[in-house]
Amino acid sequence: MPKKILIFSLDYLPGTISGAESAIQDITDRISHDEIEFHMISMHYDSLVPWVQTFNNVVVHYVGLFGKPNPTLEERGKMPLHFNKYYFQFAAGIKGWRLHRKHQYDGAWAMMAHGTGVPVSIFNLLTGVPYALSLQEGDPAEYIERKARPVWRLFKRAFTHATVVQPISEYLAAWAKRMGTTAPITIIPDGANPDSIYPSFDATVVEELKKKIGKQPGEVYIGNTARLVDQKGWDTVIRALPFLPPHIKLLVVGSGPEEQPLKNLVEELKLSDRVIFTGQIDRSIVSQYRHVMDIFVGPSRSEGLGHAFLSAMACRLPVVTTQVGGIADFLFDAKRNPDKPTTGWAVDPDSPEQIVAAVNEILANPEQTKEVVATAHAMVLDEYDWDKITEKMQHDVFESLWNK
Repeated sequence: MPKKILIFSLDYLPGTISGAESAIQDITDRISHDEIEFHMISMHYDSLVPWVQTFNNVVVHYVGLFGKPNPTLEERGKMPLHFNKYYFQFAAGIKGWRLHRKHQYDGAWAMMAHGTGVPVSIFNLLTGVPYALSLQEGDPAEYIERKARPVWRLFKRAFTHATVVQPISEYLAAWAKRMGTTAPITIIPDGANPDSIYPSFDATVVEELKKKIGKQPGEVYIGNTARLVDQKGWDTVIRALPFLPPHIKLLVVGSGPEEQPLKNLVEELKLSDRVIFTGQIDRSIVSQYRHVMDIFVGPSRSEGLGHAFLSAMACRLPVVTTQVGGIADFLFDAKRNPDKPTTGWAVDPDSPEQIVAAVNEILANPEQTKEVVATAHAMVLDEYDWDKITEKMQHDVFESLWNK
């Protein structure tokens, strides 16, 4: 008989998913149903989506009060759909208790404390089922803790009563300790996008995409594939663009709540002919857009890990970013980290002038750039491969739930 794990995740398929949800998919897809049977409780936004759906090895049970057909990300962030997030905090734990009476779970897996810490605490109080807590938060810890104040005791309990805590970076491991975790802390990072490491498309696809976007011979595209939110520092890249040569353009891949403010900034700086907004792009083809770029630039203000940068390294792109949060685990700069193999170019947050200097250095030193890119690519293959990560998750995290 397979073991059974109940996952708590704010979001999941069939809608748009980000790094944390993609990690669930990448891990569960690699584990046989004969070994572990996964169930999940997630939020219900789309009134066209059934209340129970199966995606490969995961049976998803949705909870929610409000829905509408095919809601956009912007609509999901507004009332009444946004109320589902508050409802989820209490309804998900109770839903889990009811499901446990039927399925008898061997363990639970909470994906991110800020979204599922309260539900898994309620579930554990009602059932006594041991759980693993994964930390993938990209927002600053202080911000998350402030938002959790109304339910602080349940939120903190998610850390103090976990059987195992699995942060994806040293930064998040330190947060777990500060929150009072006494359980084993097992740092297991997420992997790079598999399609970045082993592309399922050829050069013809990339050339067609360049034509579609309008990239001309001789143009240099800097870009990013992160959500359009303040923490990703998109505005800093836009402010750097006027100080770079006119043949350098910015490719903005994705969408988010900051899209219109960023477009307004582009208009204000008269950069409309140098910035391309793609809108929302399906994760399955995001790597194709990375291959259109020449330099990956993302001056993040906070990151739990920095999935996009790992995938860019897998695509053999030079990477310019900050060393905030989990990025410091893998982005090593020649000047700032002389004792480590260089894997990219580090800049400070909110520093357009440093971005300009880094981009100019990359373009002026092609041989040095090739060496750095090769080092970063080898690191990703060795340390951020999903097959290896799944094996660690299965043995070091999931099995600890029933072998404690």
